[in-house]
Amino acid sequence: MKRWRFNTLLLIAILSSCLVTISANNDDDDDGVTVEAEKIEHPKPAYESLESVINYESPVIQPGKFHFADHFDDPNIFDEKWVKSTAKKGDENSDKYDGVWAIEAPENPILRNDLGLVLKSKARHSAVSSRLVKPFVFTDKPLIVQYEVQLQEGQECGGSYLKLLSSGKETTDLKTFHDKTPYTIMFGPDKCGNDYKLHFIFRHTNPLNGTIEEKHAKKPKERIEEAFNDKKPHLYQLVVRPDNTYTISVDHKIVNEGSLLTDFTPPVNPPKEIDDPKDFKPANWDEREKIPDPTASKPEDWDENEPPQIPDITANKPEGWLDDEEEMIADPAAKKPDDWDAEIDGEWEAPLIPNPICEKVVGCGLWSAPLVANPKYRGKWRAPLIDNPNYQGKWAPKRIPNPNYFEDPNPFKMATISAIGLELWSMSNNILFDNLLITDDYIVAEEWAAVTYGLKRKQIDLESETIVQRLLKITDDKPWLWAVFVLAGGLPITLFVYFRCFNKDSPRQEKAKAKAKKTDEVQPDDEEVEEEFEVEEAETKSTSRPASKMDLEEPITTLQNEDDENDEDVDDIETNPESVPKDGARKRKPRKD
Repeated sequence: MKRWRFNTLLLIAILSSCLVTISANNDDDDDGVTVEAEKIEHPKPAYESLESVINYESPVIQPGKFHFADHFDDPNIFDEKWVKSTAKKGDENSDKYDGVWAIEAPENPILRNDLGLVLKSKARHSAVSSRLVKPFVFTDKPLIVQYEVQLQEGQECGGSYLKLLSSGKETTDLKTFHDKTPYTIMFGPDKCGNDYKLHFIFRHTNPLNGTIEEKHAKKPKERIEEAFNDKKPHLYQLVVRPDNTYTISVDHKIVNEGSLLTDFTPPVNPPKEIDDPKDFKPANWDEREKIPDPTASKPEDWDENEPPQIPDITANKPEGWLDDEEEMIADPAAKKPDDWDAEIDGEWEAPLIPNPICEKVVGCGLWSAPLVANPKYRGKWRAPLIDNPNYQGKWAPKRIPNPNYFEDPNPFKMATISAIGLELWSMSNNILFDNLLITDDYIVAEEWAAVTYGLKRKQIDLESETIVQRLLKITDDKPWLWAVFVLAGGLPITLFVYFRCFNKDSPRQEKAKAKAKKTDEVQPDDEEVEEEFEVEEAETKSTSRPASKMDLEEPITTLQNEDDENDEDVDDIETNPESVPKDGARKRKPRKD
């Protein structure tokens, strides 16, 4: 009976689990997830561990929509498109740009057949660049730059930023690309120690004299530390608009924004007035607001020689104080080292240790009374301060018109960009760059991010998604599944509670089973005991008669005798097993009326 109940519950649980699994797996139309039923051999070993991935195809680079775009999924195109620098950093005596670049899959692949540009070298100068499909001219369209960075080994110290190289003779031959090559914008993450940065630097040309000065954007208002430490891909985007505003985003979240005119250091436009460099503070200029009172004098009873503390004259030396014992003594167990050289090391002396005698008394050595505050102490006398009648205020040089003043109302008009480059030094290797884009169309940038970084982010979220989150996501689109989940989860619980609480044997049947199990002989199954009681109960009803007056007066005695007879039957079975018939049934004595 119990085994039948257990099997029933097990079968219901298995069917419910299968029903929930089937319902969950049927919801793969919206996210494009494909579950591989069999292991498929792929040409790239890096993707053998991918069992469930989102469908990914390299985005199509359509002419006319991009100033530059590269998904790095084709190693053959990289050598044709990108140029590795053969120059030296700074001058001829500096190190060469000998860092190693490679097109390969991430260490932990996310999308099948998705490759990236990886900086393989550590603590070496590395530089690579590529020419734009068409130069970007700052006219009436925004500049949109976005790319992905994945610090696969984290970042100790180094950068992973881009340089948008200025058009000119210095960028004609990209093999000479180095740290001094003129650039228009530098953008991207950088870190050293606990200093986390997200650079946006643009080079501004002075309209008066043609000099160039770097302008640095203010620090991000949001925290960016996570992108340097979690070893996951992150999307960096810079948007510079013709109205001189800019926006910097990380993973589609704005972390910095402002104006080219007001939020850069040093500011684009110099001040109209400056301090006169020829103006100096006069020698008799008095900047003191307060001065000592010249009419004040020290009181006659003021003693500057009184110390701040004096010995307590009320203190007495404790009894048992040992004046002749020193607090520290030479260690009697110490021995001079064998290699001790008196000429070099000096005369050897045993190290000092606490005097063991002093540990058993109140104190040793020369006793002195404790110090207390001196009531006569007043310190050094100083005259009180009064307002300075000759105070002239804080001196400042006079202001004159700035001879170098200019006003550039539109710093967005930067130098034309003709190439893009990565010129880096890092203490971490395996920095992966992917899906680099330069465009002037917001929709193109959004679509590019959706089919590249958006798919990676979705796959990462799916891998980290819990069962509860998965079920909630499914039921958002198919609310009727709540009924399936309630039925599948509630039915086994209901049956379990029913069998445990409401389907028990009657007290009379339990008592009979207990008595039957007192003997060591083979007993019938529980079902046979139940049948026996049903027959006995029927016989009892057939022989019953109306209760007499005597029966009503002595009910307790009758029940007691009946129990005694039943106990005697059990005792007979235990002392004389031969009394039990071979068929396993126990003979009962006639019931007394």
